[in-house]
Amino acid sequence: MTRVALVQTNATGDAGRNLDRVLALIGEAADGGADFVATPEVTNLIAPGRAALFAGINDEADDPCLAAIRAQAKERGVGVLIGSLALKAEGETERAVNRSFLIDSNGKITARYDKIHMFEADLGDEGRYREAASYRPGNGAVVADAGWAKLGLTICYDMRFPALYRGLAKAGAQVLTAPSAFTVPTGRAHWHVLLRARAIENGCFVIAPAQWGPHHGEDETSLRESYGHSLIIDPWGTVLADAGTGEGVVYADLDLSLVEKARKRVPSLGTECEWSI
Repeated sequence: MTRVALVQTNATGDAGRNLDRVLALIGEAADGGADFVATPEVTNLIAPGRAALFAGINDEADDPCLAAIRAQAKERGVGVLIGSLALKAEGETERAVNRSFLIDSNGKITARYDKIHMFEADLGDEGRYREAASYRPGNGAVVADAGWAKLGLTICYDMRFPALYRGLAKAGAQVLTAPSAFTVPTGRAHWHVLLRARAIENGCFVIAPAQWGPHHGEDETSLRESYGHSLIIDPWGTVLADAGTGEGVVYADLDLSLVEKARKRVPSLGTECEWSI
Protein backbone atom coordinates (compact mmCIF):
# COMPACT_ATOMS: atom_id res chain seq x y z
CA MET A 1 0.00 0.00 0.00
CA THR A 2 1.08 3.55 -0.72
CA ARG A 3 -0.57 6.41 1.15
CA VAL A 4 -1.29 9.22 -1.30
CA ALA A 5 -2.38 12.72 -0.29
CA LEU A 6 -3.93 15.39 -2.48
CA VAL A 7 -3.49 19.03 -1.59
CA GLN A 8 -6.43 21.30 -2.49
CA THR A 9 -5.46 24.97 -2.65
CA ASN A 10 -6.83 28.36 -3.65
CA ALA A 11 -4.00 30.08 -5.53
CA THR A 12 -4.17 33.81 -6.30
CA GLY A 13 -1.99 36.37 -8.03
CA ASP A 14 0.20 36.56 -4.90
CA ALA A 15 2.94 33.97 -5.50
CA GLY A 16 4.45 34.35 -2.01
CA ARG A 17 1.11 33.73 -0.32
CA ASN A 18 0.49 30.74 -2.58
CA LEU A 19 3.86 29.20 -1.73
CA ASP A 20 3.38 29.60 2.03
CA ARG A 21 -0.01 27.93 1.81
CA VAL A 22 1.05 24.96 -0.32
CA LEU A 23 4.11 24.29 1.84
CA ALA A 24 1.89 24.22 4.93
CA LEU A 25 -0.48 21.76 3.26
CA ILE A 26 2.33 19.50 2.03
CA GLY A 27 3.63 19.51 5.60
CA GLU A 28 0.17 18.57 6.86
CA ALA A 29 0.05 15.71 4.35
CA ALA A 30 3.45 14.43 5.48
CA ASP A 31 2.33 14.64 9.12
CA GLY A 32 -0.71 12.57 8.10
CA GLY A 33 1.52 9.73 6.94
CA ALA A 34 1.54 10.39 3.20
CA ASP A 35 4.24 8.66 1.16
CA PHE A 36 3.36 10.73 -1.92
CA VAL A 37 1.75 14.18 -2.17
CA ALA A 38 0.20 15.83 -5.24
CA THR A 39 -0.65 19.51 -5.69
CA PRO A 40 -3.00 21.14 -8.22
CA GLU A 41 -2.46 22.75 -11.60
CA VAL A 42 -0.72 26.18 -11.50
CA THR A 43 0.30 25.70 -7.87
CA ASN A 44 2.49 28.79 -7.98
CA LEU A 45 0.23 31.45 -9.52
CA ILE A 46 -3.21 32.14 -10.94
CA ALA A 47 -2.77 35.65 -12.28
CA PRO A 48 -5.64 38.06 -13.04
CA GLY A 49 -4.89 38.52 -16.72
CA ARG A 50 -2.08 38.09 -19.22
CA ALA A 51 0.00 41.08 -18.10
CA ALA A 52 -0.01 39.91 -14.48
CA LEU A 53 0.89 36.37 -15.57
CA PHE A 54 4.03 37.43 -17.42
CA ALA A 55 4.99 39.85 -14.66
CA GLY A 56 4.75 37.07 -12.08
CA ILE A 57 6.34 33.98 -13.67
CA ASN A 58 9.97 32.88 -13.74
CA ASP A 59 12.29 30.62 -15.69
CA GLU A 60 12.25 27.07 -14.33
CA ALA A 61 15.74 27.49 -12.85
CA ASP A 62 14.67 30.59 -10.91
CA ASP A 63 11.20 29.59 -9.74
CA PRO A 64 10.98 29.85 -5.92
CA CYS A 65 7.99 27.51 -5.68
CA LEU A 66 9.84 24.69 -7.44
CA ALA A 67 12.94 25.18 -5.30
CA ALA A 68 11.00 25.29 -2.03
CA ILE A 69 8.91 22.20 -2.75
CA ARG A 70 12.00 20.25 -3.80
CA ALA A 71 13.63 21.20 -0.50
CA GLN A 72 10.54 20.20 1.47
CA ALA A 73 10.27 16.85 -0.32
CA LYS A 74 13.85 16.09 0.72
CA GLU A 75 13.37 17.34 4.27
CA ARG A 76 10.18 15.34 4.83
CA GLY A 77 11.23 12.30 2.79
CA VAL A 78 8.13 12.25 0.59
CA GLY A 79 7.62 12.10 -3.15
CA VAL A 80 5.74 15.04 -4.65
CA LEU A 81 3.91 15.71 -7.87
CA ILE A 82 3.75 19.45 -8.41
CA GLY A 83 0.58 19.39 -10.48
CA SER A 84 1.93 22.22 -12.56
CA LEU A 85 3.71 25.54 -12.43
CA ALA A 86 3.25 28.48 -14.76
CA LEU A 87 6.74 29.23 -16.07
CA LYS A 88 8.43 31.20 -18.82
CA ALA A 89 8.68 29.19 -22.03
CA GLU A 90 12.24 28.51 -23.03
CA GLY A 91 13.22 30.45 -26.16
CA GLU A 92 10.02 32.54 -26.22
CA THR A 93 8.87 35.83 -24.74
CA GLU A 94 5.17 35.79 -25.63
CA ARG A 95 4.10 32.45 -24.14
CA ALA A 96 4.46 30.49 -20.93
CA VAL A 97 4.44 26.75 -20.23
CA ASN A 98 2.12 24.82 -17.91
CA ARG A 99 4.50 22.17 -16.52
CA SER A 100 4.17 19.25 -14.09
CA PHE A 101 7.15 18.09 -12.04
CA LEU A 102 7.64 14.69 -10.43
CA ILE A 103 10.00 15.00 -7.46
CA ASP A 104 11.43 12.09 -5.49
CA SER A 105 12.00 11.91 -1.74
CA ASN A 106 15.54 13.24 -2.20
CA GLY A 107 14.21 16.41 -3.83
CA LYS A 108 15.36 15.38 -7.31
CA ILE A 109 13.25 16.19 -10.39
CA THR A 110 12.66 12.81 -12.06
CA ALA A 111 10.13 13.83 -14.76
CA ARG A 112 8.56 16.85 -16.40
CA TYR A 113 5.40 17.12 -18.48
CA ASP A 114 4.10 20.15 -20.41
CA LYS A 115 0.34 20.28 -20.80
CA ILE A 116 -0.55 19.20 -24.33
CA HIS A 117 -4.18 20.28 -24.73
CA MET A 118 -4.84 23.97 -24.21
CA PHE A 119 -8.14 24.88 -22.55
CA GLU A 120 -10.56 26.44 -25.02
CA ALA A 121 -14.10 27.20 -23.85
CA ASP A 122 -16.79 29.83 -24.23
CA LEU A 123 -19.12 29.62 -21.23
CA GLY A 124 -21.06 32.80 -21.94
CA ASP A 125 -21.57 34.89 -18.79
CA GLU A 126 -19.42 32.40 -16.86
CA GLY A 127 -16.26 33.11 -18.81
CA ARG A 128 -14.31 32.72 -22.03
CA TYR A 129 -11.01 30.84 -21.93
CA ARG A 130 -8.20 30.80 -24.51
CA GLU A 131 -5.19 29.17 -22.85
CA ALA A 132 -3.29 28.93 -26.13
CA ALA A 133 -3.08 32.72 -26.27
CA SER A 134 -0.65 32.69 -23.35
CA TYR A 135 0.71 29.14 -23.13
CA ARG A 136 2.79 26.96 -25.43
CA PRO A 137 1.42 23.41 -25.63
CA GLY A 138 3.59 20.41 -24.91
CA ASN A 139 4.33 17.90 -27.65
CA GLY A 140 4.90 14.59 -25.87
CA ALA A 141 3.20 12.20 -23.46
CA VAL A 142 5.09 11.10 -20.34
CA VAL A 143 5.03 7.92 -18.26
CA ALA A 144 7.27 8.31 -15.22
CA ASP A 145 8.52 5.93 -12.55
CA ALA A 146 7.65 7.26 -9.09
CA GLY A 147 9.24 4.26 -7.39
CA TRP A 148 5.95 2.95 -6.01
CA ALA A 149 4.06 3.16 -9.35
CA LYS A 150 4.29 4.13 -13.00
CA LEU A 151 2.52 7.46 -13.44
CA GLY A 152 0.89 8.76 -16.61
CA LEU A 153 1.17 12.54 -16.40
CA THR A 154 -1.61 14.79 -17.66
CA ILE A 155 -3.02 18.19 -16.71
CA CYS A 156 -6.66 19.35 -16.50
CA TYR A 157 -8.13 19.82 -20.01
CA ASP A 158 -6.14 16.78 -21.19
CA MET A 159 -8.82 14.65 -19.52
CA ARG A 160 -11.22 15.37 -22.40
CA PHE A 161 -8.95 13.44 -24.79
CA PRO A 162 -9.28 9.74 -23.89
CA ALA A 163 -6.78 8.53 -26.50
CA LEU A 164 -4.00 10.16 -24.47
CA TYR A 165 -4.97 8.17 -21.39
CA ARG A 166 -5.27 4.93 -23.30
CA GLY A 167 -1.80 5.49 -24.71
CA LEU A 168 -0.40 6.15 -21.24
CA ALA A 169 -2.03 3.01 -19.83
CA LYS A 170 -0.79 0.87 -22.72
CA ALA A 171 2.70 2.30 -22.11
CA GLY A 172 2.61 0.98 -18.55
CA ALA A 173 0.93 3.66 -16.45
CA GLN A 174 -0.83 2.32 -13.35
CA VAL A 175 -1.80 5.71 -11.97
CA LEU A 176 -3.04 8.60 -14.11
CA THR A 177 -2.52 12.11 -12.73
CA ALA A 178 -4.87 14.97 -13.59
CA PRO A 179 -4.01 18.07 -11.53
CA SER A 180 -6.49 20.78 -12.40
CA ALA A 181 -7.97 24.23 -12.01
CA PHE A 182 -11.38 23.21 -13.38
CA THR A 183 -14.02 25.87 -13.81
CA VAL A 184 -17.17 25.70 -11.68
CA PRO A 185 -19.75 25.27 -14.48
CA THR A 186 -17.77 22.57 -16.30
CA GLY A 187 -16.84 21.01 -12.97
CA ARG A 188 -20.44 20.57 -11.89
CA ALA A 189 -21.28 18.91 -15.20
CA HIS A 190 -18.19 16.91 -16.12
CA TRP A 191 -15.49 16.60 -13.42
CA HIS A 192 -16.53 13.39 -11.67
CA VAL A 193 -17.85 11.78 -14.85
CA LEU A 194 -14.72 12.33 -16.95
CA LEU A 195 -12.27 11.26 -14.26
CA ARG A 196 -14.22 8.13 -13.35
CA ALA A 197 -14.41 7.26 -17.05
CA ARG A 198 -10.64 7.63 -17.49
CA ALA A 199 -10.11 5.28 -14.51
CA ILE A 200 -12.64 2.70 -15.68
CA GLU A 201 -11.69 2.50 -19.35
CA ASN A 202 -7.98 2.11 -18.57
CA GLY A 203 -8.08 0.09 -15.35
CA CYS A 204 -5.95 2.73 -13.61
CA PHE A 205 -6.02 4.73 -10.43
CA VAL A 206 -6.67 8.43 -11.07
CA ILE A 207 -5.37 11.14 -8.76
CA ALA A 208 -6.67 14.64 -9.46
CA PRO A 209 -5.63 17.40 -7.04
CA ALA A 210 -7.61 20.55 -7.75
CA GLN A 211 -7.72 24.27 -7.19
CA TRP A 212 -10.78 25.53 -5.36
CA GLY A 213 -12.70 28.78 -5.03
CA PRO A 214 -12.49 32.35 -6.36
CA HIS A 215 -8.91 33.27 -7.18
CA HIS A 216 -8.96 37.07 -7.18
CA GLY A 217 -10.20 39.93 -5.04
CA GLU A 218 -12.50 42.78 -5.97
CA ASP A 219 -9.56 44.96 -7.01
CA GLU A 220 -8.37 42.44 -9.61
CA THR A 221 -9.72 42.02 -13.11
CA SER A 222 -10.40 38.26 -13.26
CA LEU A 223 -13.34 36.61 -11.54
CA ARG A 224 -12.02 33.11 -12.20
CA GLU A 225 -13.31 30.44 -9.83
CA SER A 226 -12.36 26.75 -9.57
CA TYR A 227 -14.56 23.79 -8.69
CA GLY A 228 -12.42 21.94 -6.14
CA HIS A 229 -13.39 18.31 -5.39
CA SER A 230 -9.90 16.83 -5.60
CA LEU A 231 -10.45 13.14 -6.33
CA ILE A 232 -8.72 9.80 -5.85
CA ILE A 233 -10.41 7.07 -7.91
CA ASP A 234 -9.64 3.36 -8.05
CA PRO A 235 -9.38 1.27 -11.26
CA TRP A 236 -13.00 0.12 -10.92
CA GLY A 237 -14.21 3.73 -10.90
CA THR A 238 -14.89 3.97 -7.16
CA VAL A 239 -14.19 7.38 -5.61
CA LEU A 240 -11.86 6.77 -2.67
CA ALA A 241 -11.54 10.42 -1.64
CA ASP A 242 -13.31 13.67 -2.55
CA ALA A 243 -12.04 16.91 -1.02
CA GLY A 244 -15.29 18.77 -1.66
CA THR A 245 -14.88 22.53 -1.25
CA GLY A 246 -12.34 24.51 0.73
CA GLU A 247 -8.59 24.18 1.11
CA GLY A 248 -7.16 21.06 2.73
CA VAL A 249 -5.76 17.56 2.29
CA VAL A 250 -7.39 14.21 1.50
CA TYR A 251 -5.81 10.75 1.62
CA ALA A 252 -6.22 7.25 0.25
CA ASP A 253 -4.17 4.05 0.50
CA LEU A 254 -3.53 2.69 -3.00
CA ASP A 255 -3.23 -1.06 -3.60
CA LEU A 256 -1.68 -1.44 -7.06
CA SER A 257 -2.80 -5.06 -7.31
CA LEU A 258 -6.25 -3.62 -8.08
CA VAL A 259 -4.93 -2.39 -11.45
CA GLU A 260 -4.24 -5.90 -12.74
CA LYS A 261 -7.43 -7.19 -11.15
CA ALA A 262 -9.59 -4.60 -12.93
CA ARG A 263 -7.87 -5.20 -16.27
CA LYS A 264 -8.42 -8.95 -16.01
CA ARG A 265 -12.09 -8.50 -15.16
CA VAL A 266 -12.72 -6.28 -18.19
CA PRO A 267 -9.78 -6.75 -20.62
CA SER A 268 -10.73 -3.90 -22.97
CA LEU A 269 -7.30 -2.29 -22.75
CA GLY A 270 -5.80 -5.07 -24.84
CA THR A 271 -8.42 -4.79 -27.58
CA GLU A 272 -7.55 -2.79 -30.67
CA CYS A 273 -10.11 -1.07 -32.85
CA GLU A 274 -10.51 -2.99 -36.13
CA TRP A 275 -13.37 -1.16 -37.77
CA SER A 276 -13.28 1.88 -40.01
CA ILE A 277 -15.74 4.49 -41.23
